[in-house]
Amino acid sequence: MIRFRSLGSGSAGNATLIEAGNGLSTSRVLVDCGFGLRHLEARLARAGLAATDIDAVFITHEHGDHIGCAHAFSRRHGVAVWMSEGTWLASGSRDYEGRLRFARDGEAIEVGELQLRPFTVPHDAREPLQLRCTDGARHLGVLTDLGHATPYVIAQLAGLDSLLLEFNHDTDMLAVSSYPPFLKQRVGGKWGHLSNNAASDIAQALCHSHMRHLVAAHLSEQNNKPEIVRQAMAQVLGASADEMLTANAADGTPWLDV
Repeated sequence: MIRFRSLGSGSAGNATLIEAGNGLSTSRVLVDCGFGLRHLEARLARAGLAATDIDAVFITHEHGDHIGCAHAFSRRHGVAVWMSEGTWLASGSRDYEGRLRFARDGEAIEVGELQLRPFTVPHDAREPLQLRCTDGARHLGVLTDLGHATPYVIAQLAGLDSLLLEFNHDTDMLAVSSYPPFLKQRVGGKWGHLSNNAASDIAQALCHSHMRHLVAAHLSEQNNKPEIVRQAMAQVLGASADEMLTANAADGTPWLDV
């Protein structure tokens, strides 16, 4: 069995729990640590877990709302941290006291009952990676923080059972927002973040009749609204907007079976 839970998702911080078990043992990976250490520990507690329950941390890239307290979390709790070498260099080449592991595009990472397969994405970071995760039977995709979907990205996520997907901004809201021009260009550019329209196109390419969950993540508090996102998702899936799931900044999502 594999399941996942967002601990919170937005420009202020991101963290996602992924758990797999075989009835005898359970493995848990925390994808991103984009909160302060105490806040992250409190969010884990609300999910029914302690920091000591985490087997590994995977950091997608060096931006603060994703790498957050990874170094402090690893030092306090002795947890291994996976990231690309580019992410490590861009985040200051810190000493993880033997607990740092380098992740590479296409190279599988085994964490107990979980297998993670990182893949590169277009984003304005040094060597960003996103994930396909499996327990051998079912498959979860984590796809946030990218400016556009390349054919390679789509290929890495074919045949998923569940998908956590960035729906960052509404293009019209971004255009009239108080953001300065350079920031609008960054967010809306090919190396920034996914618009609702772009995310819908990805969902259209990846969703199928047997997909269990599509969860929208990383919504901009200034340039998006959950109701707009849910409507966009509903149109793709041919379902009611009330049935659509969005990960919010305050408490993410409940546990969801992949």
